[in-house]
Amino acid sequence: MKIQGKMFIWMAVFILAMAIVYGVWSKEPAGTTALFLGFGLSVMIGFYLSFTASRVDAGAQDNKEADVADDAGEVGFFSPHSWQPLALGVGGALAFMGVVFGWWLMYFSAPIILIGLWGWVFEYYHGENRTQ
Repeated sequence: MKIQGKMFIWMAVFILAMAIVYGVWSKEPAGTTALFLGFGLSVMIGFYLSFTASRVDAGAQDNKEADVADDAGEVGFFSPHSWQPLALGVGGALAFMGVVFGWWLMYFSAPIILIGLWGWVFEYYHGENRTQ
């Protein structure tokens, strides 16, 4: 994790330099603000990764002599199948269409989003996957 923290810190330095140059050169506030916010985000992520790297064991990416296979192993648990993202996607699409066509579409999108969110949170508490 040390190398990722350093990468984000160096990226933050680059974004800060570009934000200053862009702000002075263009005098455009929206892009300058976005670049400064990108700088802040990169600093936060870099600080978190550097702070966490000092508290965990060194990974294979921190060893210059490591092979790709040294970092192999289980990454985590991922759902094999789920219909809930489809419901959330449809509800989110309706909600964003409500911004364009009329806020009355929110009456149809809110229940779909809530049902999809409820199903996604509780999908391992019922049905065939309840023991996982």
